[in-house]
Amino acid sequence: MSRGSAHLPTLESTPPARRDEPLDLASAFLACLRPEIARTEPQRREVHRLRHQVYCEELRFEPLRPDGQETDPFDPQSVHGMVRHRRSGVLAGTVRLVGKRHAGEQLPMEAHCAPGLTHESLLPRHFPPHEVCEVSRLAVPARFRQPRVEPAEGASAIGHMGFSAEELRTFPYIAVGLYLSAIAMARHTGRFHMYAVMEPRLARGMGFAGIRFERLGPVIEYHGQRAAYHLDSRIAPERLAPPYQDLLQRIDARLFPAVAAREDVPGLWPFRVPPSAGATAPSQSPP
Repeated sequence: MSRGSAHLPTLESTPPARRDEPLDLASAFLACLRPEIARTEPQRREVHRLRHQVYCEELRFEPLRPDGQETDPFDPQSVHGMVRHRRSGVLAGTVRLVGKRHAGEQLPMEAHCAPGLTHESLLPRHFPPHEVCEVSRLAVPARFRQPRVEPAEGASAIGHMGFSAEELRTFPYIAVGLYLSAIAMARHTGRFHMYAVMEPRLARGMGFAGIRFERLGPVIEYHGQRAAYHLDSRIAPERLAPPYQDLLQRIDARLFPAVAAREDVPGLWPFRVPPSAGATAPSQSPP
């Protein structure tokens, strides 16, 4: 396992919610955290700064960049989701959805994890490029992964504010909220075949919420032990546990307040659903 990989943001790396108190998950989450999409260049720079903080400074997973921006060649074909801490205004997490604009482009997993792609029917090449996407670059900063330990020197407002009990109870759900945001973004643009490369324990953790990925091959060494997974965004919502169904619906309503589900979103994506292959007539998954 490579250096820092054991500390990548996972459900297990955040404090568990208390089991002895009822929690209206969606209301509590949205009272403390605000889902957003990076629709402007300043917002995308904010995402890249957070990725640099997590992947380059905290985890040493990527080399430090002189400009403090963690980017890669897949960002031009991506859209970025964010979760913002309401009280301070700082980002509590981000995730991106990488799509294909044409058949010649690859998803990150195709470029970097080919030995882990052995499934006979669910690989990206079996579907039209406008129907596939990859969830990647999940980043949750340490102050939200381990919120009870405040930084010794905080440049941000959070460094000397402390968190309320209500806020602390919602932070373990940031990673799930980011994945639900990715599902909403995928459904709105007809990206029905979602892929991810992650630690198997993160996939298991998502399964407790009802986000059930299908593994595409063996565990491989890629910045630690990783496996590739597939998720069909058309059926993912109905498989969620009820509290997460509610959370998905309310995240969706905040990300796309005036757009019907599965409709293309002008001004948002660097890729589009072709009119002749719109979301109302998707291809079917192979049996």
